[in-house]
Amino acid sequence: MQAVITSLLETDLYKFTMWQTMLHRHPETQAEYTFVCRNESAYPLAELAGDVSRELDRLCELTFKADELAYLGALRFIKSDFVDFLRIFRFQRDFIEVRTNGPTLEVIARGPQVHVMGFEIYVLAIVNELYFRRFDAAPALVEGRKRLDDKIALLRSFEREAQRAHPFEFFDFGVRRRFSGAWQREVVTILKARVPQFFKGTSNVLLAKDLGLVPIGTMAHEYLQTYQALDVRLRDFQRAALEDWVQEYRGDLGTALTDVVGMDAFLADFDLYFAKLFDGLRHDSGDPVEWGEKALAHYAKLRIDARTKRLVFSDGLDVPTALSLYRHFADRTQLGFGIGTNLSNDVGIKPLNIVMKIITANGQPVAKLSDTPGKTLCHDETFLAYLRQVFKVRSA
Repeated sequence: MQAVITSLLETDLYKFTMWQTMLHRHPETQAEYTFVCRNESAYPLAELAGDVSRELDRLCELTFKADELAYLGALRFIKSDFVDFLRIFRFQRDFIEVRTNGPTLEVIARGPQVHVMGFEIYVLAIVNELYFRRFDAAPALVEGRKRLDDKIALLRSFEREAQRAHPFEFFDFGVRRRFSGAWQREVVTILKARVPQFFKGTSNVLLAKDLGLVPIGTMAHEYLQTYQALDVRLRDFQRAALEDWVQEYRGDLGTALTDVVGMDAFLADFDLYFAKLFDGLRHDSGDPVEWGEKALAHYAKLRIDARTKRLVFSDGLDVPTALSLYRHFADRTQLGFGIGTNLSNDVGIKPLNIVMKIITANGQPVAKLSDTPGKTLCHDETFLAYLRQVFKVRSA
């Protein structure tokens, strides 16, 4: 049977950008990541354990190919020493464990962060594809193509609307929850061909390379969470993480993620210095309109022209929601929309809501205090309470 992952380039761009930063800034950090399914599945995911384990065996045999390294090295923000690191990099099977707990599938990656942080997207893609292989693919793909046609028709009808001050642009963010790798490739290929005026890139670095698209991504929660356990005051972890990012990329990759301890706590740290240095902000939890209004009010308070900044929305979007948000904000600021599951796994079968999140760094707990209560993740309630206290975040 065809391996799910056949190229190490088939992951989200932000895995590489965070990886490079941690290699340069904190290469000694130890970390633990754990797999979680947030919703009910049609059958116990524990049944996949043997196949997941075999796919990880295959993953750990892969290395980066010469043309893949050349592609990464040609990206302006990727440094040559990081490419050299990737040239000799291989995932270590000893650093990742697959086990079951009754009907629950457990996957734990534990070891040096620069050797285990890359597992996340591959694990999620593997679990998804193995899960959906148990369904009849033919009718699912027929339904998926119909739904994709409907999305494209909606976009083309939207094109006839009066244009706002800033263009509508969306991206594929679908690697982690896709129906299959082949289906994601088909979707992205069709979107590039049929709505290139709106479709501007993908987080999937392999697809970006193969299809001549812009690879999209900056940072994820794990990056900022790691700083909760580094040698800075907990109260200062967001500023420390943002400062290291600024120093690493010197103006590139300027979209900051806001919801590790909630939008209000983020904005308290996002002062004039950072607001000028970063191009914009990314939304990933909580009410998107409320979030966007807070962002614009913050820029206004700092006397920054929001038309020079960019708000990126990426929380469970579909095309109608993205268009609605565009209509609300597009005359006031630049926008981008990262659509994941609704592009890569809208085939008439209930998708899995799976994540693989960092839970400790250097032996200390780390947490995400999401603006959406169900997205809060921490295995240590004492630390979670302390984090809330430090940042004055009320319990949901």
